[in-house]
Amino acid sequence: MNTVTHENIVLIGAGSASFTRGLLADLIKRNAACDLGLVDTDPAALAVAEGLAKKMIDFRSAPIRLRASTDRRAILPGASAVICTVGVGGRRAWEQDVFIPRKHGIYQPVGDTVMPGGTSRALRMIPAMVAIAKDVLDVCPQALFFNYGNPMSPVCRAIRKATGANVTGLCHGVFHVAHFIAEQLGLDESRMKYSAVGINHLTWFTEVRVDGADAIPRLQALARQKFAEAGRPAGVNNAFTWQLVELFGAFPAVLDRHVCEFFPHLFSKRGGYFGRTLGVSDGVVGSSLDIYSFEDTIESGDRGFAEMREHAFAPGALPVDYFDQFSGEHEQVLDIIASIRADRSDIYSANLPNRGQIPNLPAEAIVESPAIATAAGLRPIVQPPLAPGLAGTLATRFQWVETVVEAALEGSRDKFVQALLIDGAVDSIDVAYRLADELLEAQAAYLPQFHL
Repeated sequence: MNTVTHENIVLIGAGSASFTRGLLADLIKRNAACDLGLVDTDPAALAVAEGLAKKMIDFRSAPIRLRASTDRRAILPGASAVICTVGVGGRRAWEQDVFIPRKHGIYQPVGDTVMPGGTSRALRMIPAMVAIAKDVLDVCPQALFFNYGNPMSPVCRAIRKATGANVTGLCHGVFHVAHFIAEQLGLDESRMKYSAVGINHLTWFTEVRVDGADAIPRLQALARQKFAEAGRPAGVNNAFTWQLVELFGAFPAVLDRHVCEFFPHLFSKRGGYFGRTLGVSDGVVGSSLDIYSFEDTIESGDRGFAEMREHAFAPGALPVDYFDQFSGEHEQVLDIIASIRADRSDIYSANLPNRGQIPNLPAEAIVESPAIATAAGLRPIVQPPLAPGLAGTLATRFQWVETVVEAALEGSRDKFVQALLIDGAVDSIDVAYRLADELLEAQAAYLPQFHL
């Protein structure tokens, strides 16, 4: 059994507006001595993360030794765990992933996982994450290696395909939706057991049991009740999610904001979401014409980083209620590390290669499913085959992953266009070519493999 008790954690992408302070808060609450290395290629963002981290550590007199550098190879030696929260190009590049498709009548509420936005983001993320993985293998090959960056499945698949690094993808989606389901059923989550299987951001709760009894029929009845009371889907929050529950007998994570992007042929046009438009705001207070404003998401991220910067550089200590103002990090990474070190065999949702845990999904595809955390690491738990309908919602997605991974690794414009067609948001090959060229031009600074 691994006997590591003093962790040396390296956070790459520390300039994130949320992950760094969340991870620090969780570390501080544990009051365990550890080393924490912060890495970001942006010196200004790194200065904010380091300044805030120092204040958080000092505020609680936490036994954490802090280091920071723009050079990850200076921080990686001796790492016992490497956590990547990288977002190549930040929010400004992310905006282009969403705004450029809008010019072609394609609307996305998130644009970081699938659709043209997720496809474009993958081209930026994959080379950077492959380079990080190579450094991890070279400098600290025994370290636990975690990725939070989206699009999750393409990033993790590319890392494994190009380097063989044993990366695990983590996302709080399943964890949060389990809370949501328990709330909808009006019960304490401790009474509920579940299995959730799929691709990140379209992960199906195929089994939900309450006190040992199958709760899926209760969820289907709840869906029917919601639609009967509202009179129409447009009056139901997360209406498409509930429609899928009623139709497929499984609950999709992570609710409509992400799930709708996996069905672009239904929702990506203006007014396509039950008469509303995904991802935009018409600027009218109280308007119900548009939903899941992308601009609000970006503004929230900008505001969060501005708050971090203000707290990092303001004279004096943090406000006395600082740790009460936000929750910690939600991907459960510290719990997972602790379970591995203590060989506790706790179960978590993780993104790992399919090596038989989901028999009727492609081998080696990165699937999100239950995994057990032991001294041997995170090991997926074998699940029953998915029902054909559920497998059908996922089948082409894994081929989209393979295609976009090849496009990113090879710098192939044609494979980028192929990925856009497989995704399904474009309505012609001509549009796919125009959209690909506009995105490649807008993101050229982050796409050296395309030799633009």
